[in-house]
Amino acid sequence: MNNLKKIIPLTLLMFACAFSFGQQKDWDKIRTLKVAFITERLNLSSKEAQTFWPIYNEYQTKREELYVKGHEEIRKKFDESEKLSESDSAKLLDKYLLYENEEEALEQTYLKKIEKVISSKKTLLLIRSEGDFKRKLIKQYRDKHKGDK
Repeated sequence: MNNLKKIIPLTLLMFACAFSFGQQKDWDKIRTLKVAFITERLNLSSKEAQTFWPIYNEYQTKREELYVKGHEEIRKKFDESEKLSESDSAKLLDKYLLYENEEEALEQTYLKKIEKVISSKKTLLLIRSEGDFKRKLIKQYRDKHKGDK
């Protein structure tokens, strides 16, 4: 669970960056590649796929919405944290911790929903597959941009 907590913000940041640069085509391509990657890894039956994908897609949407909310309300202020008073810093920290708790609660809720339709074993495989996909994506990005420095 802790590894997933570390990987999710990095991935969401990566997706947000791609999105913020107006690269909707790239964003759509990444989503398509992720779906194909997860589909192959989980080897879902047609019945499992019919129930899994709507739940997973809803989870992804809510996760992205929560990230945007947290990013807009909190993360932008982190850049100015040295200028904040102690009182404002305490308020910002409280908001950050609330946001982290919301992320964790969302993850727990949806992993339990997913577990009910594809089994515990496949749910663990999903978590691992998401991490593998993110690492693969980052590696491809780094390989592609090696000479850009």
